[in-house]
Amino acid sequence: MTTTSAPPVIRPARVSSRKQQRSWINTVLGVLFLAIMLFPVYWMVNASLQPGGGALSTSWFPTHRDFSGYRTAISEQGTHLLTSLIIAIGSVVFSLIIATPAAYALAQFRIRGTNLVLFGILISQMIPGIVVANALYSAYNDLGILNTYGGLILADSSAGIPFAILIMRAYMTTIPKPIIEAARVDGAGHFRAFFYVVIPVSRNALITGALFTFLFTWSDFLFALTLTTGDSVQPVTLGIFQYIGSHVQDWSSVMATAVLASLPAVILLVLAQKFIAAGATGGAVK
Repeated sequence: MTTTSAPPVIRPARVSSRKQQRSWINTVLGVLFLAIMLFPVYWMVNASLQPGGGALSTSWFPTHRDFSGYRTAISEQGTHLLTSLIIAIGSVVFSLIIATPAAYALAQFRIRGTNLVLFGILISQMIPGIVVANALYSAYNDLGILNTYGGLILADSSAGIPFAILIMRAYMTTIPKPIIEAARVDGAGHFRAFFYVVIPVSRNALITGALFTFLFTWSDFLFALTLTTGDSVQPVTLGIFQYIGSHVQDWSSVMATAVLASLPAVILLVLAQKFIAAGATGGAVK
């Protein structure tokens, strides 16, 4: 007769303590990584509030706050900030005008070659920006639209339209067809059903596509550098690039310009975060 020993019993208290210990370790690591990632942002704000001088001689805390850097940045870079704002808003409007009906057609209509179109959109996202910028430069030079707001809006929309189509198409596939069919039964045509039914329901996806298009355009440097040859139309990214060369001894003004350039993106992300979460994941589960 053989005897078998019972397996050891793990006490619930011991399991709970291990889970608590792992939770504390994860929390500490998360805070550490967050501090490392946010430190450049803190140093940018800190340097912008210093009286002036080099970035290496900046103290760790702005004990003697000075806003002269912001006054210099607004006076010298204000037009570039306004230029970026005009181009970003124009790109958002143009991208949504093109991407919204395209996404609706790809999501709700039975069109032959839909998968091929989506594959082409994905491929367009993989083309290096420098290739697109060089091709656009030649075309813009022939058309005479270098150094124009419209030219930069079209160029920046080339990055926003494909992304907006993919986001909104994924969301619109989850819209129940009986809702659209009910509008059609009530006498609404395709365009009326699109404007009064589909667009209001797709608000989260529209806001997500608009926000990312705005961020693409606001942070663009390659198209701004390639498609502008003068100072008449100069976004803030190009302005900061040229600003660094002439203000290497006054980093407070440079950092103040960077802070001002970061504010629109931060404000929009904070205000629209719930719409982004809903719009980005709306097409994930049917």
